[in-house]
Amino acid sequence: MSGITIYTKKHCSYCVQAKVLLQSKEYLFHEISLEAHPELLLEVMERSGQRTVPQIFVGNQSVGGFTELFQKISNGEFDALIQPST
Repeated sequence: MSGITIYTKKHCSYCVQAKVLLQSKEYLFHEISLEAHPELLLEVMERSGQRTVPQIFVGNQSVGGFTELFQKISNGEFDALIQPST
């Protein structure tokens, strides 16, 4: 299973919603606060091509933000991302 990483900021309602969604589906994830680690902000923006938070990654692959996460979970694409390819 590929690891899920979510980059967040305080007071971000979409960050909270993304974490609640992941927890409700019992996905384990690693949260990194971009306020606690501001040096990662440019790296995350370059990797994802986006300037908003949350930024969610499965392994090295950008999933996007909350809206994209919700869509991928709803249509079953997210499970395919976290399962190892055979």
